[in-house]
Amino acid sequence: MLKLILYKELKEIIGSTKFAVTFGLCSILIILAFFTGIKNYQTGIQENEASKAAQLKEFEKYTEWSRVSGKRIFLTPELLAYLVMGVSNDIGRTAGISGRYTPSASDSIYSEQSFFAVFRFLDLDFVFQIILSLFAILFAYDAINGEKERGTLKLSFANSLPRATYILGKLLGSFMALALPLLIPILIGILLLPIMGVNLSSHEYLRLGLFIFCGMLYLGVFLTLSVFMSCVTQQSSTAFLFLLVIWVCSVLIIPRASVLIAGNLVEVPTVEEINFKQAQLMRQNSDDLSERLNKFSSEAYSKLSQSGDRSREAMDKIQDSIAEFVDKIDSENSEKLKELTGRLNEDRHNRQMQQERLAFGISRISPASVFNLASTTFCGTSLDLKNNFLRQAAIYSETFNSFIRKKTGGDAGSLGAMLKRSISASIAASRGEKPEEPPTKTINPGEIPEFIYQPPELSNILHYAIPDIGLLILFNVIFFIGAFISFLRYDLR
Repeated sequence: MLKLILYKELKEIIGSTKFAVTFGLCSILIILAFFTGIKNYQTGIQENEASKAAQLKEFEKYTEWSRVSGKRIFLTPELLAYLVMGVSNDIGRTAGISGRYTPSASDSIYSEQSFFAVFRFLDLDFVFQIILSLFAILFAYDAINGEKERGTLKLSFANSLPRATYILGKLLGSFMALALPLLIPILIGILLLPIMGVNLSSHEYLRLGLFIFCGMLYLGVFLTLSVFMSCVTQQSSTAFLFLLVIWVCSVLIIPRASVLIAGNLVEVPTVEEINFKQAQLMRQNSDDLSERLNKFSSEAYSKLSQSGDRSREAMDKIQDSIAEFVDKIDSENSEKLKELTGRLNEDRHNRQMQQERLAFGISRISPASVFNLASTTFCGTSLDLKNNFLRQAAIYSETFNSFIRKKTGGDAGSLGAMLKRSISASIAASRGEKPEEPPTKTINPGEIPEFIYQPPELSNILHYAIPDIGLLILFNVIFFIGAFISFLRYDLR
């Protein structure tokens, strides 16, 4: 009997105009999303390599490592980030590394090509979250009350047909019919990958498969919700109206409202505020260094004058002691700056996490938000993308600064390094020596440590995504049970 109900439901839906429209539109949108995602990924790879090459070519002109103070690092493009974009186009693809300030992401797609920000890109997340969820409602909003309005519901129960079998067949049949216009275009899109010269790793295929699985669960939520609403309302038009209101709240209102609420309840200091406080400390350190250096120099030369020793050796000893003093103070100031930066960044991170937890917690009453969080997590375009990029950029900043310190004796662009060079020139002049000639041989930028962005491990991805998968399953179970129980009590007359 269940097979008969399934066959009847599939035949009725597949033979309908709405199925043909759904299949045609979904095929166009999904294949287009794959095609444009692949092309944009290939363009992103080319631009990334060109930017790296241009930066190295610029550094090749330098003859002193002290001038290498404005290095940029680049976020490596990933194909999944172009299929499900999330925040990848918003956060920026590069970060400046100076050795002094906290790295911040810049050069986003939308900052360079602002017109894309008006309507956004077409990706798989949009197709699932907006298009297919609406089609799920259209497929099932009249599953029960529509049959009653057409008079076919009484006809179906003219024979001894268990209600549980009937409602189960309606749900499974509607889900299978909706899966066809989804899975076939996705399969075609996956086949496009090797044809267009893009090869995914097994790790990436698994993440893509988990994304599709989440998409099926998400569609199941609106399908079971639609059948449930069809069971608790007498007219199909009423069910459609209620479902449309729920869809608008779930997809459009709740996600935005949760961000607005969290943003007003929890304040997060900006990177600019942190950099301003760092700049204040650097100015204080500079003033302190100048004041202490003047005092130290005055005392040293005063002692030399009192001793009456005017020998060259005595003068050299004074100059060397001044250089050592500057090096010591510069090291102390660098430690102060490092301590302040760590404290400010930790405070910002804690507040940011608090804000995100509040916003995401509120938004998870919406199935659309749950799906969005799970899909962007699997495709590596959630907010963790920015956090991981900036965290790795901060670690690389320390590596880069250590490299420059070995080459120059000071941090990139530090005042202490410049003062030491000035003192060395003064010592040479006091000795009657010629100033050291600037090097003519250019540096080798290939020695600079390379930044390679490391995406999160699958175990970490699953750790964050499993609760959202569980919520999608829970939504399906709740609405399925609601539809099942409501139909058992449904008046067939």
